[in-house]
This record gives sequence, C-alpha cells and structure tokens, in this order.
Amino acid sequence: MGSSNAGGRQLDGIGGATSTTSKVAVVAKSARPGIDVDYTFVQVAPDQAKVDMTGNCGNIASGVGPFSLDEGLLRVEAGQSEIDVRIFNTNTQQTISETIQLSPEGRHRDDGDCSIPGVEGTSSPIKVAFLDPEGSMTGKMLPSGATQETFTVHSKTLGTIQLRVSLVDAGNPFVLVDSRSLRVKGYPTWPAAADPDFMLLAEDIRREGAVRFGLASDVKSASVVRGTPKIAFLSPPADISSDIDVLAFTMGKPHPSIQITGAVCIGAAAAIHGTVAWQLAHGSTTNNFPKHGLEIDGQRIASPSPVRIRHPAGVTQTETTLGVNGKGDIHVRQVGVLRTARRLFEGNVFYKI
Repeated sequence: MGSSNAGGRQLDGIGGATSTTSKVAVVAKSARPGIDVDYTFVQVAPDQAKVDMTGNCGNIASGVGPFSLDEGLLRVEAGQSEIDVRIFNTNTQQTISETIQLSPEGRHRDDGDCSIPGVEGTSSPIKVAFLDPEGSMTGKMLPSGATQETFTVHSKTLGTIQLRVSLVDAGNPFVLVDSRSLRVKGYPTWPAAADPDFMLLAEDIRREGAVRFGLASDVKSASVVRGTPKIAFLSPPADISSDIDVLAFTMGKPHPSIQITGAVCIGAAAAIHGTVAWQLAHGSTTNNFPKHGLEIDGQRIASPSPVRIRHPAGVTQTETTLGVNGKGDIHVRQVGVLRTARRLFEGNVFYKI
C-alpha cells in the first residue's frame, strides 16, 4: 500500500492516500459447515506503517462474493443465473450472505441497471445481508445495556457539552451521536466537519465510547486502535428523501459517504425503541416508518421497514428483519443492503524489502 512514506500519500504503493481506499480482503475457500468462503478484513493506515484488523468493512465485503466466484472458489451449475454465497468474516466471527447475478459463462455479471451513491455508472445488484449482526465485537447489540446515555466532553470551540449517544454493536460497534445535542446552529456536514477542532471532538467522543463499549481500559489506550469503535453523527432528515441524515467518521476523518457496516448498525438501531436512531426516524413527519410496533415485556420495537440514510454521497437504504430469540428477547435477524462491484485489475504488486 505504500503507507510508510511520503507523508500519507502512498506514492510507493497502490493505496489511494485515504483510509477508504487503503483496505485489503484476504479470501480463502472455507472448511466451515454451511460457509463458502472465509474473509479477513485488513484496514491499512494511509499515514503509518500500521494495520487494524479489529472490525469488518461492508464495502470491501461486497466484493468478496464476486471475487470468490471469478477465482473459482464457488461451484456453479450450467445455466445458473444467480448464486447465493455465504461468507464468514473472521474479524467479527459473523456471516454475510450475498446474492450475485451470473453471466452466461458463470462469472460475475457486472452489467445492469443498479446504481449506488458515490459510484458512477450502473451494474448488476449484489444483495448483501449481514446475518445476526448483533455483538460483532462485544457480544451484545447494546453493550452498556442502555438504549441511550450521556457523554460529557470538552470542545475548544463549544466548551463543556453533554451529548446524547447510543452505543450500538451491529456489523461494527458505533458511537451514534445525536447532533441536536451539540447545541449549535445547523448540523455537522462534510467537508465542513474536517475542521481540526471538530475532528478532535469527534475523536474524544469515540475514545470515551471505546471505554464504555469495554473495548479499551481508558481513553489513552483507546487512541491506539483507531478503527473501532467508529463514530457517526445523526441528524433529523433534511427532506422527504431520507429518514436519518448521517455524517460518519473513519480513522479520525469525515467519511465521504458512509461505511456499509455503519448503515447496517444505524438500520438495526432505528428498529430498537429508545435509541438515537429510533428517535430521529420516528420524530420526523417525512419518513415512512410505521407508528406501531412489536412489544415484548414493555419494550417496543418498530415493524421491519426500509431505513433511508442520507450521507455526503447520497442516500443508502437498509432493510432490517427483526425477531425474538429463544429467551424472548428482541433480535435483529439480518440487515440487508444493495451494492455493486466490478474487477478493476489483476496482477502483481512488487514489495521492496
């Protein structure tokens, strides 16, 4: 990737000088029952000779199925037009299901009319479903046991402020911040949120979240692992085209769109009564959420419904399927999203020792 030189520009490598373009997927045929391939995600820091393997990346995962197919890791029957691929993510120990369209030759079909925010052109749709996404790193969807809690943080420009947040672990652990509690005019937007003071504030909140998630013993140790937990600022929808507006951060900087694991986490959180995501989605008169839901032991959850998440690159829609587990607790069975992918190149990268 070339991360150890040129001040993060990755000139002597194939990285794109950003955290969103410095990612690696390691894929192998799986020996696990009911699983087709194993996939390990590696986040490469663009400005340091470091890697982070603590979480998953949904965008990279979207390409694992097509890659596995074209590399001959999957068995395809003659005349088959689509294939379901079950992928085991070794980072989170969770399963992803992908439905992929096939060409007449049995390879990934990369032509079609599906478009996704932030990507030019169209391709065939890849239906990506994160199965049982709760507790990817902590073992629980709400690790603290609360749907919402208060963080007290200090900002150079805002002073000492109290923020409403939800700590949710689904797909990846995320600190979901209610932007309304910032008590400033307007909401954080990209690229304005690249202001150094705001980035420091976001990182301070993320580190406090790491401690409360149980992923770090203190805020100092939380600074060592930058990839998880992640943080996103949630705002009321600006218009009728979305249910929640989101500004996510990645490796300390504003994300130019949104992590798919972030969309998965927010989609799941929006179905659980009392979370910041649920309050924002249900507090709007512009969304399509049902005002009724399933109630179990006094806890109310929304009926499954699409969640439209606006981010700097457009609107991403998730679909959450809920259920009740054997203990009678509310359970997120899966969160689905549409993606596209195509092979850009193949060959050798020469590493200088």
